[in-house]
Amino acid sequence: MKKNVLILCTGNSCRSIMAEALINAKMSECVTAQSSGIKASGTVNPHAKALLEEKGYWKEDYHSKVIDTVLDTPFDLVVTVCDHAHETCPMFPKAVKTIHMGFEDPSGKEVEEYAKALELIEKELLPVIKAELCE
Repeated sequence: MKKNVLILCTGNSCRSIMAEALINAKMSECVTAQSSGIKASGTVNPHAKALLEEKGYWKEDYHSKVIDTVLDTPFDLVVTVCDHAHETCPMFPKAVKTIHMGFEDPSGKEVEEYAKALELIEKELLPVIKAELCE
């Protein structure tokens, strides 16, 4: 049975969306990922979306959403990918393991920084998800 992971960030516009897409593209045999934001921006960063489209990871149902929309989902793991989300992570109705892996936000930087962030998320976060949920 697949495990559920939530990737949590502040705005849910870039890093958390990239992590959600990567996990769903590369680990779909054992994990389903969702993402949300503490204070969701309501939009996906256009550079992040373009990069995910270019890599073939983008799905039209990816969008920026507030945490209230996923609080009742039974997650097996919650991963915060920014310090603010880590500090303000809400309590979930059912006890769930939470880990923090902060990644620098490429928003507002050169377009190359988005690819670097995506590579770092893949290299550092995916093995942790695999060890936590797929083994």
